[in-house]
Amino acid sequence: MQLQSMYQDIILDHYRNPHGRGLRDPFEAEVHHVNPTCGDEVTMRVHLDGDTIADVSYEGQGCSISQASVSAMYDLVIGKSVTEALGTGEHFMTLMQSKGDAAVAEGLEDELEDAIAFAGVSKYPARVKCALMSWMALKDASARALSTSSEAN
Repeated sequence: MQLQSMYQDIILDHYRNPHGRGLRDPFEAEVHHVNPTCGDEVTMRVHLDGDTIADVSYEGQGCSISQASVSAMYDLVIGKSVTEALGTGEHFMTLMQSKGDAAVAEGLEDELEDAIAFAGVSKYPARVKCALMSWMALKDASARALSTSSEAN
């Protein structure tokens, strides 16, 4: 039970003290995603330096899970190539599909850092979409940013 409490504390810390929040320039792509089930939303901008994610900025509103997830995601993707960042997103998706399997979480702990705190969320299908919304926005914005940069060349 102590681990679950620690995970809740991490989620609440990211919710109360979001990392990377605030829309910034420059950016190559901006997307707006909404979870129609609960009304959570995020507007996200992605700035690339070549194929490296130089910045992700965002504004959003919604539950602590959706807003903490985008904060934890920010920490994981800055400075990574788009391919690496999307790979981390796939690992997060695996965690969200684990239905609380501790072995899955343990195997992803090093890769996901603070985002591992969302392991407990995977037990609640209605909340999984909240946690995944920012990752879907990142995937969309990254694809648009890469498309924009390839058109410019």
